[in-house]
Amino acid sequence: MTTVSTTTMTAAVHRVYGEPDIVEISEVPVPVPGPREVLIRVEAAALNPADLFKLRGRPWVLRMSGGLRRPRHGVIGTDAAGIVVAVGEAVTGVRRGDRVFGETRGSLAQHAVASCERVTRLPDAVAAEDGAAVVMAGLAALHGLRAAGLAPGQRVLINGAAGGIGHLALQLATAAGAEVTAVCSAANADWVADLGAARVVDYTRESILDLDERFDLVFDNVGNHRMREVMRLLTPGGVLLPNSGEPGPDGGPLARVAKAAWVNLVVRGVRVLTYYSSPRREDLERLAAMLADGTLRPHVDRVWALREAEAALARVASRHAAGKVVVAP
Repeated sequence: MTTVSTTTMTAAVHRVYGEPDIVEISEVPVPVPGPREVLIRVEAAALNPADLFKLRGRPWVLRMSGGLRRPRHGVIGTDAAGIVVAVGEAVTGVRRGDRVFGETRGSLAQHAVASCERVTRLPDAVAAEDGAAVVMAGLAALHGLRAAGLAPGQRVLINGAAGGIGHLALQLATAAGAEVTAVCSAANADWVADLGAARVVDYTRESILDLDERFDLVFDNVGNHRMREVMRLLTPGGVLLPNSGEPGPDGGPLARVAKAAWVNLVVRGVRVLTYYSSPRREDLERLAAMLADGTLRPHVDRVWALREAEAALARVASRHAAGKVVVAP
């Protein structure tokens, strides 16, 4: 394994579960990659609501793998882009010196470890901030649209179109030939429309439940209405894709999955789909190509310094970030 000269690094860590104000900026050991892992010098990291769930230790099922009483791995974050500076002896597909992006273990740090299967090369023309911004959110959008069987010519409604997943799903759906109606606030309407939305609905003025149009797919990244109510917006054979991790009228994410399964048993003519998204190199490569040719344009809310990790996490927690929150170590 190739080694690096430094043994410590600066990182954003949490030693207990709680809100963003528990985050500390500390010096910690540089992680050592395993046989099929790489060590990345982080150039940019992106935050997701999932990072808040892990920070809080909720839902409680997360503690089964993350540590029951306190975090087993305290460095925050997963999504990153940077330079490979060390590799394990069994690594394939990437080499030392490669510029990569993907899922890491602890991205809010100067260095992070990643499985070689969960990163891929980032084109030189693509900014590190953009590469980091599309990892979890871009894959979730891609996998959701794939699970729903998106086809050219379909009419798609995206609730939460100014969010991390929503604004990327908008672009992926448009690139696939779908006609997209985007739901967001008036403050974000212009840039959301610029990403290709055929129509933008201001949710502060018009509820999606009052829309006259019917859709082949509703990609709901907000979860602020009951699934049974949203299903009325579907065409025969249409698909509702609930994708919010926040509590809502149907409960939390686990309750929502259970209710989706129940609805599919008792309702005919439409489907409610839940899906699992996990990084795969071939999907990351597809996102990299779309970033390089301009088909996919991440909207970055703001780039924060590593020392501002608490404030960056609080911005995500506000649920008012436009696009993606990025941290640059």
